[in-house]
Amino acid sequence: MDYQILKIQIADRIATVTISRPAALNALNTNFFKELNHFLDDLEPRDDVKALVITGEGKAFVAGADIAEMVHMNAEEGYAFSTFGQRTFDRLEQLAIPVIAAVNGYALGGGCELAMACDFRIASKLAKFGQPEMNLGMIPGYAATQRLSRITGLGNALYLILTADTISADDALRIGLVQKVTEPEQLMEEVMKLAAKMAGNGSQAVPRSKRIIRNGIAMDFKEASELEAVEFGKQFSDEATKEGMKAFLEKRKPAW
Repeated sequence: MDYQILKIQIADRIATVTISRPAALNALNTNFFKELNHFLDDLEPRDDVKALVITGEGKAFVAGADIAEMVHMNAEEGYAFSTFGQRTFDRLEQLAIPVIAAVNGYALGGGCELAMACDFRIASKLAKFGQPEMNLGMIPGYAATQRLSRITGLGNALYLILTADTISADDALRIGLVQKVTEPEQLMEEVMKLAAKMAGNGSQAVPRSKRIIRNGIAMDFKEASELEAVEFGKQFSDEATKEGMKAFLEKRKPAW
């Protein structure tokens, strides 16, 4: 596919996707979702990529969904636009590999929702977060009503969505929406260090842990704990796990 919106780079087992519609502050439109789905089709079967980084070009991560595209939609078209985005972000969330949002600027509306579909959010001090849909007489459409409360708690989700307030990176860190805040010039360096740390684990422990945590949150505690025990047992059949334990006992790095 000839990508018009996504810039893709793969090196050292890390894929980096840069959303490039800077004139529109990287607003999400139908073509963005088509391109991201095509990229995920290519990425999912690959075993040489161990981490994914998503960022935006210019002064925005993503400043929202494309209002110019939405303004003429009817109810059926709006539903399709919402569910297309939700399915795409669900795919991103369910990737076996860790996904890191490098939030370089505005992450508003659909941009905040995209960041929440990633596993980690590392933010520049210049980043701004919010769900401003109320200012347009709308509600979020890419599952912010569900993900935001699970990440930040019910009160914070209600506050951000019902007030449409924009918050700073430091406030986002305070409520657990982001995991780390960096100086703008250090953002990608810090993100790539994090990606490399996880990409360097040659066992199945990283994707296995992600799968258990992601799936377990929707289960009751006992059921989720059983899932953990089953997966814990399976790993003793993995040569990489055996190598990891041997390396620990022999005081050396694992030969993954």
